[in-house]
Order: sequence, then C-alpha cells, then structure tokens
Amino acid sequence: MAAASVTTRKLMFLVQPQPNQLTYHNGAVLQGDIPVSVIWYGRFTAAQKAVISDFLVSLSTAPQSSPAPSVSQWWSSIHQLYLSKAAAVGTSGGHGSGAAKIARVVLSGQVSDEACSLGKSLKLSQLPVLAARARPAKGGIALVLTAQDVAVEGFCMSRCGRHGSVDAKAGTAYVWAGNSATQCPGQCAWPFHQPAYGPQSPPPNGDVGMDGLVINVASMVAGAVTNPFGDGFYQGDRAAPLEAATACPGVYGKGAYPGYAGQLLVDTATGASYNANGAHGRKHLLPALFDPATSTCSTLV
Repeated sequence: MAAASVTTRKLMFLVQPQPNQLTYHNGAVLQGDIPVSVIWYGRFTAAQKAVISDFLVSLSTAPQSSPAPSVSQWWSSIHQLYLSKAAAVGTSGGHGSGAAKIARVVLSGQVSDEACSLGKSLKLSQLPVLAARARPAKGGIALVLTAQDVAVEGFCMSRCGRHGSVDAKAGTAYVWAGNSATQCPGQCAWPFHQPAYGPQSPPPNGDVGMDGLVINVASMVAGAVTNPFGDGFYQGDRAAPLEAATACPGVYGKGAYPGYAGQLLVDTATGASYNANGAHGRKHLLPALFDPATSTCSTLV
C-alpha cells in the first residue's frame, strides 16, 4: 500500500532555488545496494531503453571507468552531502546507522507493459500499482517509465516526475517519470527543447524525450534515496518538499540563472550540451545538487 508521502519534480526550471534550509528530519534513507527494477509502460525502442539502462549502470560505475566529470561522481555527491550525514545522526529508520554504507544502484530487473494494461491515461493513484508490478526488492526502487503517448495526471501541467512509497515497511520506494517528447518537451526536456523563452541545446544522446527523461529520473532518484518515505532530507512543506535536486531547479552548470542552464560542456562532434560522462561512452545532463551545509547548488561543471 502506498504511503501518503510523495514528491514531485515540478515545472520550476525558471525559478531560483529558495533560501530555506534543507534539513534532515531523522527518517529513513536508502543505503548500501539499492536494487532498481524498471517497468516500461508503453512503447520504447531498444535504443531508448539503452539510454536509461546505461545511465543507471553509470551511477555505480567505478569513477576511473568514465572521464571526469562523471555520472558516478554526481552520485558520490549524494553520499557526501546527504547519506553520510544521516549515518552520523544514527537514526536512519533501520536502513543503516553509524558508518554510512555507500549507496550502489543495482539494475535488478526490467519488465514491459507495451500494451498499456491500465490504459493510456493514468491517475497518480495508479503509479504505485504499476510500481508494485516491478516487484522492487527490500530497500529498492521501482522505476516506472511512461512512453510519449501515455498521459499521467498532472504531467506537463504541474510535474515532470514523482517519487513515493510502494511499501514503507518493506523499505521500497518508486520513481515515475515520463517521455515528454510529444507532450511538453519545452517544460520537461529543457534545455534540450526550447521553452517559452531561452536557448535550446542539442540532446547528447540524440533523443530529446529520453535525454530529458534522464534529467527527471536523476532528480527523482536523488529524492527517493535521500527522502524515500517523507521524513528524510527536505525543505519546506512535507506535502510539497524541495529535495536534493528539486531545490536547484534549472541549474546544471556554474553561472546558471532563470532560462540559462549554466556553463556546460559541449560535444565537439554533435554540438550537444552535457555535464557528465557515463558508461559506454554516453554523455548526460544531470541536475545540480543542493548542498545543505552551504545552502548553494553544487554542480559538476
């Protein structure tokens, strides 16, 4: 049964981070090996699935396997900024205390529902139902990804992604994000598609929807690990919290300001903007992480 606590990646990429303090509320965080089970809802091509699978693998790849700045370096920052602090407090809800276990994402399984068994217009209440079908392991995350022709309640209007609880007692969480390519790329795949105003950058993996999806998956997974059940790290209202990545909307590189993603790396071959190298030669754009110690947004570049 899903808990009431959920977090959304809202459409706030033109809004500066708020100055409120992001603090630890002494609840559970996810540590150690974190099994991630993926459910592909709707039609995704093999190439599209590979973008996400390679990103997930990149999170726990040895740093020396990819040139800096890397996806694994970004993931290590979550441990440094958040998980180690929870361990120091020693009240991490039974998911580890004392010395923090390094969080390591393990891709544990993938299932497909190409026929969209629950229809192509989903309510938020159906997301944990789909997540349960992925059978997330204890202490793990079910990753629900919806195809570009699947509508989800509030998608594009008020959110690009969401995370919540599948079963708090079992320590399982879920993350949902959708392919926004045909519905709202200017909102949920920015800066790879032009918004109401501002620049547009080519996507590093050649797919606006999937490269935007990586951003939203990264943002929501960061939240799911540091605030899986609503009593971990967040600032503001528990019912609508700002978390590790959502506290830094629209910030991807140094010098970012509303409508400008910041100083990014550029792939000389494609002209694509990115800030992280990943497995199998992939390049990705990952959100800044809020540093609670300095109340600033920490970027890879």
